[in-house]
Amino acid sequence: MTDIKNKVVALTGASSGIGEATARELAARGAKVVLGARREDRLRALAEELGGAYAAIDVTRREDLARLVGLAQERFGRLDVLVSNAGVMPISPLDDLDVDAWEQMVDVNLKGVLFGIAAALPVFRAQGSGHFVATASTAAYKVVPSQAVYSGTKAAVRMVYEGLRQEAGPDLRVTIVSPGFVHTDSPGHVSNPEVREQIRAARDRMAIPPAAIARAIAFAVEQPREVDVNEVVVRPTAQM
Repeated sequence: MTDIKNKVVALTGASSGIGEATARELAARGAKVVLGARREDRLRALAEELGGAYAAIDVTRREDLARLVGLAQERFGRLDVLVSNAGVMPISPLDDLDVDAWEQMVDVNLKGVLFGIAAALPVFRAQGSGHFVATASTAAYKVVPSQAVYSGTKAAVRMVYEGLRQEAGPDLRVTIVSPGFVHTDSPGHVSNPEVREQIRAARDRMAIPPAAIARAIAFAVEQPREVDVNEVVVRPTAQM
């Protein structure tokens, strides 16, 4: 019996990587999971396996986040935790002028998190309880060449969540989890070929599994309601 058992948890970016691993970890500990992502076939299979609900959503659409939160309420009667995990990483040097990729990172990484807040905050206020969790990145703490816009979006999420924490009051909890190199398919999103190979090589050399991040999220979620784990950084020991 843990403080995760029977909690209703909605997750974005749940069809693979950190989102899928987190759904599995929380479901194994007794949570009721509501899965959101764009790949409906993968979502359906995972939801059937875990006994949860799912909705094909695009986090750049505010109404889709509202629909995910509404599904949790409709299916399970409440929402206890929102895990905003969806993210993209089409990084490249600024000289590439990949403005479409810049817009995509802002829309998914930052606005997707804001739309999650807009959907869940009124529900949490009405319930008198709730927990926001967002996946940021170690890039929120350190910028390196080719990652200026990506780092900017992740640093912005960190600041938004710190502001949310300060406004949340005694009844809501707010957690940022910032992964380092994790073994996911994110290098495939990198638009610049040279940078893509650099990221893939670093991932293959030292990345940790998505389950490591899932356990960090579970640690924050399982705390008693008066305990708020605000910020967790999880990186490979080999990562600078």
